[in-house]
Amino acid sequence: MSSKTKNNIVSTIEPPVELDVAAIRADFPILDQKINGHTLVYLDSAASSQKPREVINALLEHYRHNHSNIHRGLHTLAERSTEGYEKTRSHVAQFIGGVPTEEVIFTSGATESLNLLAYAWGDLNVHEGDEIVITEMEHHANIVPWFQLAQRRKAILKTIPITVCGHLDLSNLDTIITPRTKIVALCHMSNVLGTINPVAEIAEAAHKKGAIVVVDAAQSAPHTTIDVRALGADFVAFSSHKMLGPTGVGVLWGRSELLEEMPPFNTGGEMIREVRFDKITWNELPHKFEAGTPNIAGVIAFDAALSYLDKLGMYNIHHHEMEITRYAFERLSELDGLEIQGPQVVEDRGGTISFTDPVIHPHDISTFLDSHGIAIRAGHHCAQPLMRVMGKVATARASCYVYNDKSEIDALVDCLKDMRKYFGV
Repeated sequence: MSSKTKNNIVSTIEPPVELDVAAIRADFPILDQKINGHTLVYLDSAASSQKPREVINALLEHYRHNHSNIHRGLHTLAERSTEGYEKTRSHVAQFIGGVPTEEVIFTSGATESLNLLAYAWGDLNVHEGDEIVITEMEHHANIVPWFQLAQRRKAILKTIPITVCGHLDLSNLDTIITPRTKIVALCHMSNVLGTINPVAEIAEAAHKKGAIVVVDAAQSAPHTTIDVRALGADFVAFSSHKMLGPTGVGVLWGRSELLEEMPPFNTGGEMIREVRFDKITWNELPHKFEAGTPNIAGVIAFDAALSYLDKLGMYNIHHHEMEITRYAFERLSELDGLEIQGPQVVEDRGGTISFTDPVIHPHDISTFLDSHGIAIRAGHHCAQPLMRVMGKVATARASCYVYNDKSEIDALVDCLKDMRKYFGV
């Protein structure tokens, strides 16, 4: 099977397999309920995805039959738990492009992964007068750690601007990234605009100037094939809970030569090789960065989530969401004055659609929709700087995933039309 890439989205030249959404929905118990007397329409997966029965069962199975601490015990339960935990690490390594397992570090989420980097790599390598480059479309989790690093090290925080169409403006990239730049941190897919960024192109420019590249893949990893080396990244962060897995589990992938040089972020048990009162040596990768007892059950259940995604096929998932997004654009265009943020070309974006009404506040939109069983997000989406650039206080955001179909887009648009009548618009 041959492959191709567009905007760093890996696909095949073979046609996708159409997802059986009805069968998929049957795997998600939470969807089989009514909210405020209406069948639940869940369009908030960019915030957190729902969980299939396989993931829920994996959590229960672990706590019912296998729970113990990992790596330290020699009894049967400890060995079962350790085997399950490390099995997930191997699965993650394959899921992101077949990287060495020691390059996969488990954290509590993408936020912790990015903070780990800001302290462990940043404090070691960033000095006064150095530069850190981010983009105007970043989530706070990929802004605040770098802002604080710049403050600690007296470095300069710079941004890559966006265009009016919601793409990154790379026209002045050579002047934004300079020989003083140490870190370029950017999202692969925007959680507000849905924009898919040309990470490999930016990474090439960064590496020419000697900078490392940190990619926030929290929004892309659940929806499309991720090959971290093809992205040209040095570090990639993402979260389990956005990709059908449990909350409290994240991944940090990093090139081993960089991880080896970094000091640990958290200290305590497991991350050490030997402790004396006059000397301490660190454990080997990846354990050097996994202090204390982790979210064992969550990591083990994350394996079930990855298996579920593998079964569906990431290329098929991406195609499904493109079709849903294309249909959503068509239906939303029926609402005069409704403004969709970000790229208007479906192939340039993911299945996250932020929009504003010319009269009705996004919070009122969300509340009205919820009264009809439709769950969306409203607010600044942890992207206040982007909102200021866009000239918006907030947006409403509908985001789809594998369990959504066109009938739910119809429900969304029909409810928005009813909302306008209700508010007298």
